[in-house]
Amino acid sequence: MFAKNFLQFNLKHLILLLAFSSAAITLLNSLSASYQVQRKLLIQQSLDSNQVYARKLATSTENFLQASQQQLAVTAEELVPELHKQDKVQAIANRLRRLTESFNSVVIVSAEGEVLATSPEALRIVGHHLQSPGALEALKERKPLISEAYLSAANNLLVFISHPLFAETGEYLGYIGGSIYLKERSILNSLLGTHYYKDGSYLFVVDQNRRLLYHPNAERVGERVHDNAVIEQVVSGNEGSDQVQNSQGIEMLAGFAPVGSANWGIVAQRPLEATLAPLNSQMHAVIYHTLPLALVTLLLIWWLARLVSKPLWQLADNAQSLDKPCTPDRIKRVRSWYFESAELKRAMLLGINLLHTRIGELKNDAETDPLTGLSNRRGSELTLALLHEKQVPFSVLAIDIDHFKQVNDTYGHDCGDEVLKSLAEILKSCTRQEDLACRTGGEEFMILLPNVHLQGAQELAERLRKAVAKYLFAEVGVLTISIGVAEWPEQADEPAKVLKYADHALYRAKKRGRNRTEMYQK
Repeated sequence: MFAKNFLQFNLKHLILLLAFSSAAITLLNSLSASYQVQRKLLIQQSLDSNQVYARKLATSTENFLQASQQQLAVTAEELVPELHKQDKVQAIANRLRRLTESFNSVVIVSAEGEVLATSPEALRIVGHHLQSPGALEALKERKPLISEAYLSAANNLLVFISHPLFAETGEYLGYIGGSIYLKERSILNSLLGTHYYKDGSYLFVVDQNRRLLYHPNAERVGERVHDNAVIEQVVSGNEGSDQVQNSQGIEMLAGFAPVGSANWGIVAQRPLEATLAPLNSQMHAVIYHTLPLALVTLLLIWWLARLVSKPLWQLADNAQSLDKPCTPDRIKRVRSWYFESAELKRAMLLGINLLHTRIGELKNDAETDPLTGLSNRRGSELTLALLHEKQVPFSVLAIDIDHFKQVNDTYGHDCGDEVLKSLAEILKSCTRQEDLACRTGGEEFMILLPNVHLQGAQELAERLRKAVAKYLFAEVGVLTISIGVAEWPEQADEPAKVLKYADHALYRAKKRGRNRTEMYQK
């Protein structure tokens, strides 16, 4: 009797231990693997987004500086014939500052370094000789300049942009210059101060001397930053992204890009914790919803373990009474353990299948853009790999909303999000079921067209472009898109290259006036 109970006890608990351990290890391993994959993806996406954002801001800043230099150049041509008229010179200085709002102050200086006019006039330096680094550099170099940041005589940290004045004979007459105050309200603050993140991320600007020219904490403007790998990269003229630790010891995901004409660098960075917050919440939700099913599965395993041990116990009990006539009938009435084993397997598979369903949902979320419901960049990469593996020819439409930044600036990001959603619906309505519409960036989209050649892709692009042009977006009205078209394998030996070719065609469409379709041409 003792042997019988001992056998029953050990067998049942051994099965339970094995089943419970297998389920727990599978669950934990699946959750851990899913978490690590999603974590890596989110970090890379955040790094890429910050790099793109830094690049866009660098381009905007570059355009602003070039526009400012152009304003000074045009004003210089107007100023030269009037240089001997004090009232006219003062009027030109006031008009330049008030009309463009590019500069906090404007100064006109003679070839001898004497200030002829200032705006605002409250500076009270007319007739003085400026000794600031920017003023002396402008007199010395006699060419268009963007100075390094320095403290003016009025103790303002500023950047000075200047343009020389030359007579028609080539005689040097002086220069006209504009100051951008770095610690006060300026157009540079307005350009860089509008930041779409609200989760602890921020951006800053440094010059080639590692001095902060812009920072959301105004008290840090003018501070020199050392021992920062990202700053060292960007002041060397490099663009990229990296995971770094900021001065407060917070892990940040940084993207950076240089501003070539001024030797500045722009860095956009987001806290690692904020990037991973959605993933943590999602994993908690998965565990919360999986736990009841896991408990039911464990109870079922316990019941099946009893079923597995019961036939063996019955067989062992009957083995002690083989000499009795009724024993054969009793053995026949014992259910085969193979059937019970199959039931246990089915229950386990049910639990595992439920777990894989949850993991599949996580995978689907990782490959889908949450705003538009279209595939994201990861989803498009997987489709490209599949098309490449099966050698299915395809065409690519690279799509960008024209002047989308103005929509966000004018109507706000919520309205911009609605525009993106509406455009996504238009893309879906204009494509086949086998086509893949993706959102690859802020206002950037892409459509993969399997078994569609260049001509067919161009026709679809035109239909899509016209459909968007006719559509009235809520609050915004009419918008247009520009489209670049390329084909694989006719135009490229690798799918990755055809994406670049489509982007080149898109850039050409933008350059040629927008609201048009351009096909890539070798």
